[in-house]
Amino acid sequence: MNSEEIEGLVEGMEKETKSIKNDSLKMAWYMRGGLSYTEAMHLSMEERSIINDIIKENLETTKKSRLPFF
Repeated sequence: MNSEEIEGLVEGMEKETKSIKNDSLKMAWYMRGGLSYTEAMHLSMEERSIINDIIKENLETTKKSRLPFF
C-alpha cells in the first residue's frame, strides 16, 4: 500500500469508530440505564443494528400514540 491508500484506510476506520461510539452513546441514552455505554460498546454490529431498529420502532409507536417520550 502506498501512503495515500494507508491514509484513506485510517480515515475510514476513524469514521467507523466515531459512528460506533455515536450509536452506542445514543443506545445508552435511549435505554435510560438498561444498557450502559460500556455494554453497548461490547455489542456486535448485528446486535447494535437490532437494538437501533427496536428504538426506531418504539419512537414511531410513541409518535403515533402521542404518549410522552421524555
